[in-house]
Amino acid sequence: MNKKILVVDDNEQDRKIITRVLSKAGFKDIITAERGEEGVEAAEKEKPELIVLDTVLPGIDGFETCRRIRKSQGPKTTKIIVTTGAIDAVDAGKARAAGADDYVVKTSDFAHLAKAVKSLLK
Repeated sequence: MNKKILVVDDNEQDRKIITRVLSKAGFKDIITAERGEEGVEAAEKEKPELIVLDTVLPGIDGFETCRRIRKSQGPKTTKIIVTTGAIDAVDAGKARAAGADDYVVKTSDFAHLAKAVKSLLK
């Protein structure tokens, strides 16, 4: 699939796994960032169709990163999925208020994430 995806996650292992899962799902144009600020810059420069955004990031967190991307690009230009590895850190209301289209709890197989990406990029 020829859709550009930006993965913003400070955990190198998670970035690699997410990239691999998305590649296996048919997505080939995947870029990554480690910090929220880098994610905002990459979103402005690269104009991805979808962003996978971790909640816990050094610098600005994922919720603030989401807000800044929405502010700079306008509502719903880019689809955003907020992810977290800590179940109690996920607040669906907070993610939606920040402008996220969906949120996914990271699991060991990342199957829910791949399904959410495919659903949003139909």
